[in-house]
Amino acid sequence: MEEKKIDVNSIIGFVLIFGILIFMFYQNKPTPEEEAAQKAKQEQVVKEKEAEVEKEPEEPTKGPELDLKDSTALASYKNTIGAFGYNAPVEGTTVLENNLVYLQIANKGGQIIEARMKQFKTYDSVPVYLVKDGNASFALDFTTVDNRVLSTKDLFFEPSLDKGDGGVQVLSMKAKTGSNAFLEYRYEMKPDDYLVDFTIRSQGLNGVVDGNRPVVLKWKLKGIRHNKSIKYENRYSRLTYNHDDGKISKLSEGSDDEETEEDIKWLSYRQHFFSSILVAEEHFKKGDLRSKNLVDEEDKKAQYTKVYESEVPLSLTAGEFSQKMNWYYGPTDVAVLEKYEDIGLVDSIPFGWGIFGWINRYVFTPFYSLLSSFLPFGIAIVVMTILVRLAMSPVTYKSYMSQAKMKVLKPEITELGEKYKDNAMKKQQETMKLYNKAGVSPMSGCVPALLQMPIFYALFMFFPTSFALRQKSFLWAEDLSSYDSIFEWTAQIPIISTFYGNHVSLFPILASIAIFFYMMMTTGQNMPTQPGMPNMKFIMYLMPFMMLIFFNNYASGLSLYYFISNLITIGIMLVIKNVIIDNDKIHAQIQENKAKPKKENKFQRKMREMMEQAEEQKKTGKR
Repeated sequence: MEEKKIDVNSIIGFVLIFGILIFMFYQNKPTPEEEAAQKAKQEQVVKEKEAEVEKEPEEPTKGPELDLKDSTALASYKNTIGAFGYNAPVEGTTVLENNLVYLQIANKGGQIIEARMKQFKTYDSVPVYLVKDGNASFALDFTTVDNRVLSTKDLFFEPSLDKGDGGVQVLSMKAKTGSNAFLEYRYEMKPDDYLVDFTIRSQGLNGVVDGNRPVVLKWKLKGIRHNKSIKYENRYSRLTYNHDDGKISKLSEGSDDEETEEDIKWLSYRQHFFSSILVAEEHFKKGDLRSKNLVDEEDKKAQYTKVYESEVPLSLTAGEFSQKMNWYYGPTDVAVLEKYEDIGLVDSIPFGWGIFGWINRYVFTPFYSLLSSFLPFGIAIVVMTILVRLAMSPVTYKSYMSQAKMKVLKPEITELGEKYKDNAMKKQQETMKLYNKAGVSPMSGCVPALLQMPIFYALFMFFPTSFALRQKSFLWAEDLSSYDSIFEWTAQIPIISTFYGNHVSLFPILASIAIFFYMMMTTGQNMPTQPGMPNMKFIMYLMPFMMLIFFNNYASGLSLYYFISNLITIGIMLVIKNVIIDNDKIHAQIQENKAKPKKENKFQRKMREMMEQAEEQKKTGKR
């Protein structure tokens, strides 16, 4: 009966994989010192504002408490806002829309009070709103020459809509201070385009606005829930910004965070698969950015994920406004955002960092788009999995070949161990000589596991963030970008609800079973526990369990991939071991290698010299 031995390389590979998993889960977790500082800061804010009641963003359409038919009230209103009382306060809204997006702009504040996606629905078949019911506000705060602080959210703008040639719609919203003096918000919407040109300009305000005081742009948005799992959606909802040098930075995704940054090209309030982005033609010189997390645990009734806030000082030119920007309300979809390559909006998608993000963006994303263009989305995942595993099969073959060579050398290594059992240094030296003569590297089995790490991490980021998978079904999974639930419960069970969730997903169970059988085949059931070594049998059971817990709340497409991938790996392993690898040929090749003279490389020579020196020093010390 063939002896089963510990496959250390497989153990190393799985430990690396779950090490990366743990790193990705906790990379944004604050240190105890940061938590203490954050708590102290929050307590200070509470003390300063303990008499205040926190208010939601004001509903722009309601206007002030003002009777528009009361001349006394109108006079009082005009006196309050000074020169800007030139406009008669008229309630109302204006609509800009094309085939993709619907925007509603209010007279009060001149701001967008509703942004609706016309081609997408939420998980419960409700239209996708990014702005609705006062969840957002946009305003300029400035100081007048008579030392009064005003906000444009309190002003009434006069709308003028022009539908020009080619379907271009131009909306001018003006808050007047005289017949030819005004502050203007100008919106320009093109057909079949999510990007809306937005310009702030003024005329004749030099004597109204104090040019020596800062004018602050304030943009606030509370992210509306769109997905089945709000906790999962919140994990991929984040405030992201692009620096002038092209560097992408982010606020924390799992806790409250704030930063003061310089040279900002654009600000993105990402709500997983949809984003609200403000782009500056002339980069914002500075910005105070804040993000507040509203989700601590899974809650089917919760409606919001995070609150984002930005305060950006704007400069005046000769006392006048002149700021060109763009609004983007649309999907966080690489196919859409790549159209705005000149302003780099595609970089707001969380592809991952470094080489991992590159593989995700330039390999897996276009490859899957190609497959799903002519295959059902679930089948496309299966086909992609098969092709990826076949592409990695040479690496798998090299790993198993290394194991086979080590197995052939095991009797000789055991003999050396017995011969030099009282001299660990000599044992190591002679073992390295044997490896060198036989042409075997003990590290060659670890390299394949390391080579697969970029693939693993890239796929880990691809499935949860791929817009192409959103609301695409396969078998029992209703949405490949979310978990596949076969059983749910409402009660909050301590520990279980926190780490596992309030549902059971089937694909992670299947993937865990496949991993378990793979490890059974590679490590065996009767694994000895050696001194100083971890309990390998325990690790064999731990790995599938960790997979089961981690992936229960992740995209079902990812679990489907790892289920199919492990089945294919098991099949490839059986073919390599039982058909391709011939132990007799390997043994003959090793004996042939041992008979050939071997030339040491610099590293090997250096290692040999170090061991010889250590051995000599040991002998000298004994004398």
